[in-house]
Amino acid sequence: MIIRHFALRHGRRVLARNFQPRRFLSSEVDAIEASAENSTKQLQSLKSELNPHVPAPAASIDPETHATSPSTQITSSLAEQYHLFKQQQKLTGKLGSDISPHYQPHTLLNHPPSPANVTLELLLASEAHQGHATSLWNPANARYIHGVRQGIHIISLDVTAAHLRRAAKVVQEVSKRGGIVLFVGTRDGQDRAVVRAAELAKGYHLFERWIPGSITNGQQILGRCQTKVVNEKDEVVPGFEEQLYERPVLKPDLVVCMNPMENYVLLHECALNNIPTIGVIDTNADPTWVTYPIPANDDSLRCIQVIAGVLGRAGQAGQKQRLDAAERGDITYRPAKGLRIPGEDENKDSFPEVDAEVRKILHEKESLENADDLADKPGTAANYESDGRMVHVTS
Repeated sequence: MIIRHFALRHGRRVLARNFQPRRFLSSEVDAIEASAENSTKQLQSLKSELNPHVPAPAASIDPETHATSPSTQITSSLAEQYHLFKQQQKLTGKLGSDISPHYQPHTLLNHPPSPANVTLELLLASEAHQGHATSLWNPANARYIHGVRQGIHIISLDVTAAHLRRAAKVVQEVSKRGGIVLFVGTRDGQDRAVVRAAELAKGYHLFERWIPGSITNGQQILGRCQTKVVNEKDEVVPGFEEQLYERPVLKPDLVVCMNPMENYVLLHECALNNIPTIGVIDTNADPTWVTYPIPANDDSLRCIQVIAGVLGRAGQAGQKQRLDAAERGDITYRPAKGLRIPGEDENKDSFPEVDAEVRKILHEKESLENADDLADKPGTAANYESDGRMVHVTS
């Protein structure tokens, strides 16, 4: 009886205490739902202000419960967010700066720069200033080095630009006078730059191994190479094939070497035959190997493309000047010697009587006292006229 009365007295209080947290939780949930509804209304109003012309997507309704499914609600919210994002991107997409890529590898090959367009920014972008480690440097390159950074020598770009312009002037003058320019680059990746430079300068290229003796013993190595005769306008002149068999092989008038470290034999042969050379000299190379050094980074393909393109453009300008002079009737080069016009008799302009008298006079010249005795001697052939032509014999 005591327990029953106790339960009746205190049961209501216990039940009230148990229900109070539930009431508190339910009121908190209601507040959260109300704030969520307010935020949703604000989002919908913002969406309607930003995009008033786009109709709201219709939600799918369940035929049994006549209520929208949860997946449809999620899909509609994602669609709303996507449309809102596209609208904001449309409004703010044109703001800020547009960073476009500046370096395109094919540009230096298709449109190489000219000597007038060589700038320090171009050389810096092509990494022409980076040398080798300080432990590998050649003391002869001290005048080309700007300083040291993190154990690596930095090449002075002012010196590089000046030497590159000087080398371009040499290539231009050699091409203007009809000289043969040979571009050499035997490292991997240098073949395209070397071929392009040779095409512009109308020269020759070599991107494989140099055959030792091609200059010093060229008659044995290159004796079977075909040669031809051209006029001042680069037009082939036929009829000289038989006369070219016994002529010595052609030698380059200028050699441009992109990697002198691997082609010392070539540079040595050029020095033995007094052929001027141009070379890209890094901090570990000897600048005395070449005639016109260009201090730059020979390990960077972009740097090699810039240097080869500039020299190719210089050769192209020289060829253009030569052809323009040929159109005006001026010849800027020295014609080849020892060639006869096809169909012309060798002894057409020779005089046997004069030749015999000349040989006789030269044989007796040692016994004569002076040149006056030679002129006063009877029967001499100092002057001989035939067909209106005069031949003057001199000692």
